[in-house]
Amino acid sequence: MSLFLTLLMVLFSGHLSSAIFCSMVIIFLATFYYSTHRHKVFLVDFACYKPGDALMGTNEVTIEHVKLLGVFSEESMAFQKKILKKSGIGQSYFPPAFWKLPPDSCMADAREETEMVVFGAIDDLLTKTAVMVKDIGILVFNCSLFNPTPSLATTVVNRYKLRNNILSYNLSGMGCSAGIISIDLAKTLLQVHPNCYALVVSTENLTHGSYSGNNRSMLVSNCLFRMGGAAILLSNRVSDHYSSKYELIHIVRTHKGTDDRGYKCAFQEEDDNGNVGVNLTKDLAATAGDALKANIATLAPLVLPVSEQLAFFANLVRRKVLKMKIKPYTPNFKLALEHFCIHAGGRAVLDNIQKNLELTDWHMEPSRMTLYKFGNTSSSSLWYELAYSEAKGRIKKGDRVWQIAFGSGFKCNSGIWRALRNVDPAMEGDPWMAEIDRFPVQEP
Repeated sequence: MSLFLTLLMVLFSGHLSSAIFCSMVIIFLATFYYSTHRHKVFLVDFACYKPGDALMGTNEVTIEHVKLLGVFSEESMAFQKKILKKSGIGQSYFPPAFWKLPPDSCMADAREETEMVVFGAIDDLLTKTAVMVKDIGILVFNCSLFNPTPSLATTVVNRYKLRNNILSYNLSGMGCSAGIISIDLAKTLLQVHPNCYALVVSTENLTHGSYSGNNRSMLVSNCLFRMGGAAILLSNRVSDHYSSKYELIHIVRTHKGTDDRGYKCAFQEEDDNGNVGVNLTKDLAATAGDALKANIATLAPLVLPVSEQLAFFANLVRRKVLKMKIKPYTPNFKLALEHFCIHAGGRAVLDNIQKNLELTDWHMEPSRMTLYKFGNTSSSSLWYELAYSEAKGRIKKGDRVWQIAFGSGFKCNSGIWRALRNVDPAMEGDPWMAEIDRFPVQEP
């Protein structure tokens, strides 16, 4: 006879003291179970916004239009042209305000951009999943540089008439890694709110975040960032296991904010003429490398096979204990993970990560093609990359996906997902399907 039935028999046996004791035991066991039981978190589906062709421009068209704005010196124009040529970006998208002459980056234009992107992505997501908005209990919205009042999260609540007890959060200033942070926050909330859907929205605003001065370290952002956004639907409902695409396995977050160089390497401030922009210092590359190493050190034991962990440990002993002059061992993450979605921050970022992780061109293709087609869409770039892998028919049941994101602060965050089913490209309405057959292309 089970312990539970035994306790119930004692509870109703007429012995008050025993009944009280057994009641306390049952309450304790129930509390212990629910405090230690972790709800699985499923990614039901996601959607990435694809702007219309009227907002698309090649690098050549972009340079000509920027020149017409009349706010940059000849030296700044030459510098931006040089950066664009090396960026790895081909045709990409800009918000409506960018194409206006004369330029007018007002609050109304910034709202127009955000609403265009966010509402477009959420509309697509709700169509794909057929989830009722009344069933969404959690909303997490992230946008670093544009944060009006009411919040952008409230804008979503108002547009879709979400329920009045929704748990809504608006994250700002977290940089390009905010997408993983938002997923982590939603995951934490889903652990304590059973039978619930969480809507995560990731975007950035170019209209409000563009720089109009001549400081070179601030001009780099103008050359790399582009219009885009994604909406993701998470669930902890057991019934969604069979219909969802992925299960969240791990999230590892690394924060280097205690290091002054890391804190200042991507810093929003005014230039000497009062123009606001994001200053990217020369310490950015080294800081990103250190953050990635620290993140990998935590992630590796969670995902790597024992053979790789032993090889890494043996190499460490030879170098640190035996003082042997050998190269540090680079774990082969390809043995543990099938797909890599690396934040498309720029060609140099992708080149360095490919070299450090010893990834093949096939593994890097989703990130490089996302950079080429959509540019750096900040926190949403990881989802354009995953959408590319889906459109190519690469995602099979059991495959594991590693999303890697970097952000100001400085932060490096990783998310590991496992595919719950084969993803059929023919059933996907993602931003790549209309032209996926022409990719990959040669980077400029």
